[in-house]
Amino acid sequence: MLSDTVVRFSDAFPSPPFPIPSTKPPNIQAASSSSSSSSSSSSSWKRKDIWRRNPVQNTNTSYASSSSSSPSRLHLLPPQHKHQPQPHHHHHQYWDRSIDMEVLMRSLSQTSTEEELHSIMSPYKERQLSLRFMVSVLSREPDWQRSLALLDWMLDVAGYRPSVFAYNVVLRNALRSGQWPLARGLVDEMRSRGISPDRFTYSTLITRLASAGLLDSALSFLHQMEELDRVSPDLILYCNLIELARKLRDYSKAISLFTRLRRSGITPDLIAYNSIINVYGKAKLFRDARLMLDEMREAGVPPDTVSYSTLLAALVEDGRFVEALSVFSEMNAAGCAVDLTTCNIMIDVYGQMDMAKEADRLFWSLRKMGIEPSVVSYNTILRVYGEAELFGEAIHLFRLMQRKGIEQNVVTYNTMIKIYGKSLEHEKATNLMQEMQTRGIEPNAVTFSTIISIWGKAGRLDRAATLFQKLRSAGVEIDQVLYQTMIVTYERAGLVGHAKRLLHELKQPDNIPRETAIAILANAGRIEEATWVFRQAFDTGEVKDLSTFGCMIDLFSRNKKHRNAVEVFEKMRSAGYFPDSNVIATVLNAYGKMQEFDKAEDVYQEMQELGCVFSDQVHFQMLSLFRRQRRF
Repeated sequence: MLSDTVVRFSDAFPSPPFPIPSTKPPNIQAASSSSSSSSSSSSSWKRKDIWRRNPVQNTNTSYASSSSSSPSRLHLLPPQHKHQPQPHHHHHQYWDRSIDMEVLMRSLSQTSTEEELHSIMSPYKERQLSLRFMVSVLSREPDWQRSLALLDWMLDVAGYRPSVFAYNVVLRNALRSGQWPLARGLVDEMRSRGISPDRFTYSTLITRLASAGLLDSALSFLHQMEELDRVSPDLILYCNLIELARKLRDYSKAISLFTRLRRSGITPDLIAYNSIINVYGKAKLFRDARLMLDEMREAGVPPDTVSYSTLLAALVEDGRFVEALSVFSEMNAAGCAVDLTTCNIMIDVYGQMDMAKEADRLFWSLRKMGIEPSVVSYNTILRVYGEAELFGEAIHLFRLMQRKGIEQNVVTYNTMIKIYGKSLEHEKATNLMQEMQTRGIEPNAVTFSTIISIWGKAGRLDRAATLFQKLRSAGVEIDQVLYQTMIVTYERAGLVGHAKRLLHELKQPDNIPRETAIAILANAGRIEEATWVFRQAFDTGEVKDLSTFGCMIDLFSRNKKHRNAVEVFEKMRSAGYFPDSNVIATVLNAYGKMQEFDKAEDVYQEMQELGCVFSDQVHFQMLSLFRRQRRF
């Protein structure tokens, strides 16, 4: 969006290739001498300490909703600059064609203070250069501080009329450098000088804020755009904001933006529809996602491969394999072409539903459909073979890949190591780990945990323990899967003391994050230890991931400690975290088990008012509580 704005500026104010005159006019000579005198100071230039009387520091914080809470550029200007009357000039002859743009830009680039820049521009203070030329100069100056000083000179020294084009260029430079408060101040200053921000102003602002992840600030300007300046957002702007909301997992805002888009009279295009299908899928609103496919057809925008693949991926992620099969059938019936992504998803679906023959048939028909299988395709079908205990087919395909020079990665080897372990060929699994290292493929935590598990099941506990200790001594990152594997291995071997020692280490973890320790203990069902570590981590501000709260709530719920589950939920809300649908459903169930139906209803209504997007599970959970209360 920003690049489009810049192109429009250059289209409106082209920078002609001005010839260098044989005899430089006096103003060029003055500019040259000034620039040479300033060059010695430029080497010690500290950008944060120049140009502005009160420079605005770079910040990534969001705009506040009111201008008083963030420094405005108007607050930085002396009183006489805020509403200074513009002198009237009647020049009809400009020096534009006699000025060499490159020489002027080179002179400006050597300035390091506002005074030096004003000195370079002093020969033109009677507006010998047209506004068009000056905007061209601004558009070629990438530094936000120089462009700001040049704008000040144009308005307060040379007396040019305020121009929305000039402000848009300076705003662009400020935003590129992350000068968020200054950008807001520039918009306020535009209004104070009697010019209104246009579509390009807002497009630049909102797009840059969106790319920086500042959704609330972007939405604040969207409101100003529509209500204050009566500028209509376009489809691209809405799509950018919907995509940002999706990336930030703020699905309620994404859905609200799409609704707003349609109410504004804008017809969604294929990209907009695919984006909202993605949002519905991530929010687990699968019924709404499928209804969107119907709406697309009614609106004359047929769903494409991306539309179906996006929905399929969301369904598979939630374990809805039967529904995924239904969508795939609908896709084929609609005559929509499949691509590699779709086929990889469906090979996985067939495998998950114990339909190994269908998965095998789809894999081997890829090339007939003109689709070249990727390493993901091979890895997926290998896993399907392994789960179906088709060990011969898996080994044949693995070696076929090597003979034909097809790419193999750590996932390929991890899959085959697991298959050898499942077929009780422990030594071959160990040899594969050595082979992958020989081929330059580094084992990861999954590789090591798989090998440790295989050795533990084979009764080779000494080898499993030795490998685990070597990994710790070598400083390899021990993730929760590796820790849990070793704990289970010790317990299966009857070495409860060893398992307890590992669990005790997690109460005071010094080699892994506390959140990882909490996840390990929770997944191992260690309520007491997990609770102790969680409380310590929460009190010291180390719990920063929503999934940590979720795993503790799930742990307490599984063990019927409903009051503890509610306690964790309250801590999560007090820390400012927004729960997802799964957490809300679990908490509603906990309140129901405690017969605290009114509190459950309060949570349900509060989350709705805050814009939480509920899955069907939450609504059904609340209906179940109402039935238990005999309210209908």
